[in-house]
Amino acid sequence: MTGQGGFAYTGGFSLFTLELVMNPNLNRLQPYPFEKLAKLKSGVEPPSETSPIALSIGEPQDPPPHFVAEAVIGHLHGLARYPLTRGLPELREAIASWLMGRFQLGEGGVDPQTQVLPVNGTREALFSFAQAVIDPAAQPLVLMPNPFYQIYEGAALLAGAEPCYLNATEETGWLPDFEAVPDSAWRRCQLLYLCTPSNPTGQVIGLKILQSLIEKAHRYDFVIASDECYSELYGDESPPGLLQAAKAMGNDTYSHCVVFHSLSKRSSAPGLRSGFVAGDSGILARYFKYRTYHGGAMPLPTQWASIAAWKDENHVKENRKQYRTRFEVAELILSEVMPVVVPPAGFYFWLPTPIDDTEFARDLYQQHNVTVLPGSFLSREVAGINPGRNHVRIAWVHPLETCQEAAGRIREFAESL
Repeated sequence: MTGQGGFAYTGGFSLFTLELVMNPNLNRLQPYPFEKLAKLKSGVEPPSETSPIALSIGEPQDPPPHFVAEAVIGHLHGLARYPLTRGLPELREAIASWLMGRFQLGEGGVDPQTQVLPVNGTREALFSFAQAVIDPAAQPLVLMPNPFYQIYEGAALLAGAEPCYLNATEETGWLPDFEAVPDSAWRRCQLLYLCTPSNPTGQVIGLKILQSLIEKAHRYDFVIASDECYSELYGDESPPGLLQAAKAMGNDTYSHCVVFHSLSKRSSAPGLRSGFVAGDSGILARYFKYRTYHGGAMPLPTQWASIAAWKDENHVKENRKQYRTRFEVAELILSEVMPVVVPPAGFYFWLPTPIDDTEFARDLYQQHNVTVLPGSFLSREVAGINPGRNHVRIAWVHPLETCQEAAGRIREFAESL
């Protein structure tokens, strides 16, 4: 029997068969790090008398500012309206004002109408951005640090591009050695993902390196997408940003440059799903066109809460203080048994392990009910090197007392090795 769609079936739905054609690039996606972690922990029983502490996910456990929650509640009537993809003018203006002040862009240095676009969290934006800027017919490369945030890889693959991993090792200061990238790779590059401060290492790309990359972007005609979601969690010195580097070298239109920022880390509001993309107006115009079809408009209550968050720095200063205190306590507890390096920014420790990183993570969980993320899950093997191997990422996102307890358990485990 033939159905209206031209396919055949017999007897009933129990024998129904239909061959679906799917995007073949889906088969190239690797399991997400936390899927690998769940498999690693499967069947392992931690001590029942010890409370679990998860240091594997970069999810702030501090409550978001009270005024942010109040802004959501106070604008719930906005649920009766469709939000615009471009967002409220007040939100774009608040973002532009924050960018100009934070990154020394000067009054009028960012046009809120053409150089700012609100997004529903930077994870979604970092992924969808590649779909909008990649030409798959040109055998494109997407360059990215290694270790890296896996969204970069997935975005490249599903855009029809080839990921190109730039190893960041201890020898390179845990930053990619951009000067070692051959001209052949730069010529094929259509998109370069940066992460500064880095996830997972917390290292910062300096102004001169950023400017050299901007020069390469113009020479070889590719786009730089700078993931700066950890830029507000720093110690002694605020990290520079890509737009700041462009402005300082006279590129006041931010040509070839786009930055991604979020309230998830800065304001301890990961559930708000609020961020923005800013930079080159020509690129943003094309990305805006993509997003009108993508349907990624931010709900109005979220927009008003975001306005309140971007306008306030006091809660951010308190966040920085709390994370630095956690770093200091963890360093004090761990440094006598492990080679701890406190990063300049972010909230992770990138900790070397005396044994294989997966074995370290599994046994730590089994013996002390503490979960950390193996570094090899965050990187790919390139030229015989997996830069994440024999490291673990530890997210100090819990209240101080919990972090102190976790550091004590990790120390006890390390001493047993």
